[in-house]
This record gives sequence, C-alpha cells and structure tokens, in this order.
Amino acid sequence: MTTIEVGPLLRTWRQRRRLSQLELASRAEVSGRHLSFVETGRSHPSAEMILRLAEHLDVPPRERDALLVAGGFAPRHDSPVDAAGVLASFRTLLDAHAPYPAVLLDRYWDLVDANDAVPPLLDGCAAHLLEPPINVVRLSLHPDGLAPRIVELGAWRAHVLHQLSARADRTADPRLAALLAECREYPAGAPAPEPSGPVVELVLRMPDGAPHLRLFSVVSAVLTPHDATVDELHLETFLPADEATRERLQARP
Repeated sequence: MTTIEVGPLLRTWRQRRRLSQLELASRAEVSGRHLSFVETGRSHPSAEMILRLAEHLDVPPRERDALLVAGGFAPRHDSPVDAAGVLASFRTLLDAHAPYPAVLLDRYWDLVDANDAVPPLLDGCAAHLLEPPINVVRLSLHPDGLAPRIVELGAWRAHVLHQLSARADRTADPRLAALLAECREYPAGAPAPEPSGPVVELVLRMPDGAPHLRLFSVVSAVLTPHDATVDELHLETFLPADEATRERLQARP
C-alpha cells in the first residue's frame, strides 16, 4: 500500500509542475521507464530517489517529508528543536529593525513574532482579527482590518494575492488555497493602477488624521533550510518610502 501511495503522489507533483515523464526523468537523470514504474507503483523508490525527484519538482521540505512517509521512510526535515536557535536570531533581527515595523511569519502568513513598531499601526482593527493566530493577509485585506486605511487598496491587494497564489500553487496546501479563496471575496477597492515606482508601496491612512505613512517591504528567508519549520519562516521588514515617514517613525518613543 505504501508503494502505491508514493507513486501517485509523485505523479501528482509532476503534473502540477507541468512536466512530462521524459522531462522529469531527464532532469533527475533516471530512465523514463524507471520513473513510470515508480509512478504506477511497480517499483519501490528508495528514500534517495524520492528526494532526488522531489528536488527537481521543487517540492517544499514539509511535503518532501510527506513523500518519504508515503514511501515508508522517516521524515528528514522535521526537527523543531534545531530551529530554536534560528528563531532566536530572527528575534534579534526584529528588534534591530526598530523603529521600523517588522514581522516574522509562517507559511500561512500567520504572525509568529513582531517588533514593537507593529502594534501602533493596527489601531482600529477589529478585535477578532487580532486574536491569535493573527493572519496578516486576512488582517490587511479584510474590511474590518487595515483595508479601509490602505490608499490604493487595489494595487496592494493584487500584490498580496499574487504572493499568496504563488505559494498556494507551489505547496499545494489546501489551507493556503482556502485562504486565497476567502481573501478574493473581500471588497477589491478601485482597480489596481499600473506601477508608477520601483516598488509596491503600502500607504496607510492614520486614524488620528496625521499624514499617510508610506512603506515598502523586504522579505528575507533562510537560503538553505534543512528544517521544514525554518523553510516556512520569512521575515518581512517595512522601510520608509519617503523622508516624512522616516522622520515620523524615528520620532516615536
């Protein structure tokens, strides 16, 4: 039964990546006949073969572990204890980025950690959106969240949904697909204008009537993770897009 399960899983990933058996076999340097036997369950792949195929299919670490388990092998990317030091280092980066906002997010854009510059930006958001786990995609696009305060919501919404769609496609995660479907139902705002600058800005109206904050974001991740948890973490740091925003954030206590 295990062999039957891993073969169809690999075939599903190959089809999702729009590769023929011949293309994948060539990339992985295996015979097309052997790959066909693996996918149909006539051949039981080794753990190394599963990982080789997964590498060329760009399967994320957590899903690679699922393939290994389906093939009758132990997972190799699930070691949360080893991730503790990386999490502590991310915390250092969050603090170092102050007074500018920074958040640490998991694969679902759920908030793992944030620095002290983030809470003041969330004034006026509904309490139900601020209950853990806080999902920052939902928080930014929901009409009870930041959406009413985002200038040119259409452009920001298109930017966020593009990222969410790409990750949902890469991981085939049903929870991400459900989040994408949910967020597409939120009010879209005005149509997204053509980009007029080098970055997509998050421009926020402030509840106190102060001038808008203009920010752009930079996303960082561990380049060569060997742990599923670490692979799914990304640090999103926000930087001032104009001098007025820089001065206001630096002036905050």
